[in-house]
Amino acid sequence: MDQIGNMINMIKNANRVGRESVSVPHSNIKFAIANCLKNEGYLKSVSKKSKKGFPVLDLGLVYLDKQPKITGVERISKLSRRVYVGVHDIKTSRGDRGIIVLTTPKGVLTNKQARKELVGGEVLFKIW
Repeated sequence: MDQIGNMINMIKNANRVGRESVSVPHSNIKFAIANCLKNEGYLKSVSKKSKKGFPVLDLGLVYLDKQPKITGVERISKLSRRVYVGVHDIKTSRGDRGIIVLTTPKGVLTNKQARKELVGGEVLFKIW
């Protein structure tokens, strides 16, 4: 039911078993999140493909010295409980070692970008 939660779990699990890439079902919000993670260096590549007539996103995973760059993910806003923050309430994640991904009126942004743009929004997840 939770498409974003499923996507981040698929990325985390594929990273743990050492896969080079993972395919997730396509949606516009997932594409925006994947591009945000690519810009921050958590994903190597993002591409739209078609498998058996259905659109999918092929996400290339990043490894540093054969260790996955993504070591943990925590979903914050869920289907049953939405979490919204203002620009002054945006925190850091793990002492700036990770990022927080938000949906804002200016699109999907990280916590640093949202503070720079002076916008708040819905907190999707933390990743480190």
